[in-house]
Amino acid sequence: MDELNKVRLDKWLWAARFYKTRGLAAEAVDGGKVQLNGERAKRAKPVQVGDEVRVRSGPYEHVVEVTGVAERRGSAAIAATLYRETEASRAARETVAAHVKAMQVQTRYESGRPTKRDRRQLDELRRRDS
Repeated sequence: MDELNKVRLDKWLWAARFYKTRGLAAEAVDGGKVQLNGERAKRAKPVQVGDEVRVRSGPYEHVVEVTGVAERRGSAAIAATLYRETEASRAARETVAAHVKAMQVQTRYESGRPTKRDRRQLDELRRRDS
């Protein structure tokens, strides 16, 4: 009966929709981006209700408490019931998101090359200056 309440870490991360594929979840676990109860875990480590999982993705870190286990990936509504994010984690992610957004510099040319209209405006400006 105890085995029914446990599932592999990579399967749980996939079912909880932290990663799109189980392979990506396994790579993240192997790469040290996921911790289970404060320790680096292997992909086959069993996850059960009450465990704490830390998932790093880019500059963001999710700290969640496992509230349910599932071996199969379901809808997003079902996946949201598998964990509960801590308030400290949510606040830290929002702070990091604000910093990332503030650091992004808006440039006029997204692709690095001016459009035809921009080129004509530059040519007109150069003609006026000469």
